[in-house]
Amino acid sequence: MDRIIGIIGGSGVYQIGGLEDARWITQDSPFGAPSDQMLTGTLHGTQMVFLPRHGRGHVHTPSTVPYRANIDALKRQGVTDAISVSACGSFRDELAPGDFVIVDQFIDRTFAREKSFFGPGLVAHVSVAQPTCARLGVACATAARAAGVTVHDGGTYLAMEGPQFSTMAESRLYRDTFGCDVIGMTNMPEAKLAREAELCYASIAMITDYDSWHPDHGAVDISQIIATLTGNADKARGLIAGLPALLDAAPCPQGCQHALDHAILTAPGARDPAMVAKLAAIAGRVL
Repeated sequence: MDRIIGIIGGSGVYQIGGLEDARWITQDSPFGAPSDQMLTGTLHGTQMVFLPRHGRGHVHTPSTVPYRANIDALKRQGVTDAISVSACGSFRDELAPGDFVIVDQFIDRTFAREKSFFGPGLVAHVSVAQPTCARLGVACATAARAAGVTVHDGGTYLAMEGPQFSTMAESRLYRDTFGCDVIGMTNMPEAKLAREAELCYASIAMITDYDSWHPDHGAVDISQIIATLTGNADKARGLIAGLPALLDAAPCPQGCQHALDHAILTAPGARDPAMVAKLAAIAGRVL
């Protein structure tokens, strides 16, 4: 099948360049309005869809990002591979500001967000044991290295609610007890929703700071974060430019596109027709 790459741009990444036939379009969703319009076009012959997670001008907090509408809108645009690009703090000395980490695990500490497309009248349980797509992660790492980015393969992302940064006690807990590698505010429930939508999903953590655990760096300095964000955004655009050549039409070996095969538990006769209609894009393949 043809692959359509969706890029979810985090803090500092509000647009991408180099697209042919680029245009901003509006995509409606039964889950509300997405964060912004989506920028569509082609890059080296591959269809691309870009969505700024916080909206242009950064108008959404981590808690108010319309995660369900965003994933649903990408699915309606035919996206097969969704790549999250996010600013994150580091819990490891070797994961320095300016480095990228290809995340492969999450610990979800968010609590104020809708975390599933499903609910009463249409119940489903998907597996997120392996919450990211390994094939897509390898492609992102390869593209990052080709763009001259220092990239680390694998890492656990602590998703916090925000919008405040961590206390020192929290930072040490997440690092020393939980064993996390990076911390951010936006990849959950995004990764879970992408799995429900049967999308391949990869998470690129762009390191901006050392959170507040590091004895030599003190508390998070927002001015330094903004400066690092600018450099990271340029690196991210270089990475994105190299992705089309690395993704072919072969089916995902991990089976992300079949996540719903055995997930829906509600019997056909008991399913809420309104829910079935609402989930036409997300779960239409199995409904």
